[in-house]
Amino acid sequence: MQNLSHLGRAELEAMAAAGDEVLECRRVLAQSGDTILGDLLRGADGVVEWNHYPEGDVYDPLSHAQYFYHAHPPGQRVDPEHGHFHTFLRPRGMAPGTRPLIMPELAIADAPSAPVAPPVPQPNQGADNDELSHLVAIAVSETGEPVRLFTTNRWVTGETWYAAADVAAMLDRFVIDLARPSWPLNRWLSAMFRLFRPQMVALVHARDAAVMSFRRRRRGKVHVFEDRRLEVPSTVEIDVDEQIRRVAVALKQVA
Repeated sequence: MQNLSHLGRAELEAMAAAGDEVLECRRVLAQSGDTILGDLLRGADGVVEWNHYPEGDVYDPLSHAQYFYHAHPPGQRVDPEHGHFHTFLRPRGMAPGTRPLIMPELAIADAPSAPVAPPVPQPNQGADNDELSHLVAIAVSETGEPVRLFTTNRWVTGETWYAAADVAAMLDRFVIDLARPSWPLNRWLSAMFRLFRPQMVALVHARDAAVMSFRRRRRGKVHVFEDRRLEVPSTVEIDVDEQIRRVAVALKQVA
């Protein structure tokens, strides 16, 4: 578990408020015998592996945040994961001056070119909004409880690659302020970014370290962002109740 003792009061209070929001979403859904996952998949006749839920993804036109949920075949899941939310931010939601990371191998003639669009066409695409960044994936169990966070290599989602420091700055900009497909889900997902911000920041930096290590070991002979041998550069197990408890402890200790 990540040490929270170095965090200031303002950040810890923001995390505590986010924890309250996550618990409130859980409580409201439980009142009707539902869960985060059940609310998302309401009306669906089971889950078709690899399909995006909801179809066409969720995109907030004000924050330019985007997400979808999907599930891998059972043999490709990390127990007790049912599936995961992939989260993104599009350029119009990024800080001014944010630019993709350019790697030397992208200039090699026979190297695969960088993807310019996500797998599912989106109505929010445009000349200045295509180069979206994947942030983190949030894996959940069959009961909708989050079990781990992880990052992905570029080929997994077809994203554009941004340096870890830029991605870390994007985390605070992920907000889904929409009623559909589920208001509790959108509030929950947005709050997860506040509650687990320290872990997410550490993950994106660990992602870059893993990618650069992979690249150095192969002496630049492979296009690291397209290499199928590297799929999940960094991951961490999480527990909502334990995180909330640890935030409360850290708040009592902070000056």
